[in-house]
Amino acid sequence: MTFQEQIQKGIPNELPSIKPYDSQVNHAPKRKEILTREEKKLALKNALRYFDPKFHAELLPEFRKELADYGRIYMYRFRPDYEMKARSIDDYPGKSEQAKSIMLMIQNNLDYAVAQHPHELITYGGNGAVFQNWAQYLLTMKYLSEMTNEQTLTMYSGHPMGLFPSHKEAPRVVVTNGMVIPNYSKPDDWEKMNALGVSQYGQMTAGSYMYIGPQGIVHGTTITVLNAFRKIKKKPKGGLFITSGLGGMSGAQPKAGNIAGCITVCAEVNPKITKIRHEQNWIDEIHENLDELVERVIKAQENKETVSLAYLGNIVEVWEKFDEQNLKIDIGSDQTSLHNPWAGGYYPVGIPFEEANKMMADNPDLFKEKVQESLRRHAKAINKHTDKGTYFFDYGNAFLLEASRAGADVMSDNPTLGREFKYPSYVQDIMGPMCFDYGFGPFRWVCASGKPEDLQKTDEIACTVLEEIMKNSPPEIQQQMQDNITWIKGAQENKLVVGSQARILYADAEGRMKIAEAFNKAIKNNEIGPIVLGRDHHDVSGTDSPYRETSNIYDGSRFTADMAIQNVIGDSFRGATWVSIHNGGGVGWGEVINGGFGMLLDGSADADRRLKSMLFWDVNNGISRRSWARNEGAVFAIKRAMEIEPNLKVTLPNFVDENLF
Repeated sequence: MTFQEQIQKGIPNELPSIKPYDSQVNHAPKRKEILTREEKKLALKNALRYFDPKFHAELLPEFRKELADYGRIYMYRFRPDYEMKARSIDDYPGKSEQAKSIMLMIQNNLDYAVAQHPHELITYGGNGAVFQNWAQYLLTMKYLSEMTNEQTLTMYSGHPMGLFPSHKEAPRVVVTNGMVIPNYSKPDDWEKMNALGVSQYGQMTAGSYMYIGPQGIVHGTTITVLNAFRKIKKKPKGGLFITSGLGGMSGAQPKAGNIAGCITVCAEVNPKITKIRHEQNWIDEIHENLDELVERVIKAQENKETVSLAYLGNIVEVWEKFDEQNLKIDIGSDQTSLHNPWAGGYYPVGIPFEEANKMMADNPDLFKEKVQESLRRHAKAINKHTDKGTYFFDYGNAFLLEASRAGADVMSDNPTLGREFKYPSYVQDIMGPMCFDYGFGPFRWVCASGKPEDLQKTDEIACTVLEEIMKNSPPEIQQQMQDNITWIKGAQENKLVVGSQARILYADAEGRMKIAEAFNKAIKNNEIGPIVLGRDHHDVSGTDSPYRETSNIYDGSRFTADMAIQNVIGDSFRGATWVSIHNGGGVGWGEVINGGFGMLLDGSADADRRLKSMLFWDVNNGISRRSWARNEGAVFAIKRAMEIEPNLKVTLPNFVDENLF
């Protein structure tokens, strides 16, 4: 049976043979047992409804065992035999090019080189899922292969509810993930609903089919590291950056440190993912001995090297050891998945990795106690370094939030700072005022042909467009423009591609629209194949997250989610190929609402019209909200946008003289 025939078949009419558990693949940890006896029965009934009743007797004990062994029903038996990777758009069956582009992106999210736990359909963050089980994957791909441009597929937390009649202007797919009633957004609510098979954590770009491997965050991390060094008025060369996490998103950190030009030490407890990142050349060296690590860092500092060092062990040990040795850390952060602290997002110090995984499943209360104990130690060690001059920032992974809940010494004693914690979120200090307020965020594209030469051509097109825009850019955004031109010129050399032929750069509405327009023209002229546009949800406009994306909103509205909801609705009727809205991405279930989109460029006049309408809105929706919060950079940016587009009329804030109070 050909690849196309397998896609079109969907859930097979005959049961495939049971697949052996592959220990060579990085697997999700066992989830804690949270269902009652009756709820387990319900979870099994929910899983079996995908299959003909004649198979239920055979599948029931198998699914019951999966639920007992892993805490979830993944339906491993139904995992496809074909290689999971993004193919050329021409290789997919179907009646709609837009639908084919979505199939391509789904497979890219599950590529073994991209996904954190591919057999569990988890792309990154420990729990960022594309689907809850393999039946959902098979059924979704079949629907997409049958779809016309007069239909829309609705996705309920990984479940394809069905193809509904719509029209060619409508999105081909509308995705929701984890959109539960607000009072049921606590971590244990997610554990229960996910175990029942009725909701999932889509992270940001996992469940919206727009993850492009660690490259997606390399650029943002590079900008963050560069601007962190600028903030302390020090050049990166010879400077020391300490952090942790080498999984899905966090794996970008050492590569970003190398591009920025500093010394990076990144700790990771998982040997498999550490080995993968080393094989992918995202880290230069692996160290398992702290004394040897100290010697290596001292040597790198003396020689002003640019090097990335992975420590296979717990980050708390690094902070404590470097304090004992009086090693000067210039900037520090953390990117473990603390949005998911009790299920593999953060590991306690002093407990071996496998033992911790066992404790997580078998004794979750003790595991939580050990994690919180570790967080208190972690924060204490960081505080010692910051007292010596280290600049520490929260990387939006809920480190400070969870540390505060553990009773760690991280709360601010200076409320005039406008924040709860003694350390800023990187958005508060760096990305918010320097990037998001001016409309700059993570614009990305994927070459649907799969050809490296197409990617190179798009890099050249984007660079030319940015250089032309920069000639007339106001001084306020010149640094942003130059950083992105430097980035795109070095993109090929830095070998950032993992999975699909994809690229990312930070651009404002003008940059995104003009780059996309130039791509569409090149497609029309047969210079390149079709392009899928997208972005990270971690952007100007897509996400309402009080401790990250909107943490530099100080008018009291940062706990509202109007912006993200307006964003995805507006994208839907302005031309997006697919849209998504999620609860929980990045910083935790119940802590954030975030929206994303995908758009296929095919060289047509229709695509040209759509890109101009949607991309302008997608950015300026967020700038207007930030402007209304009295963020001065955003006020500047929205006034400029209104000068460019006469049909844009935004309510501007009046500033109040503080002396009146």
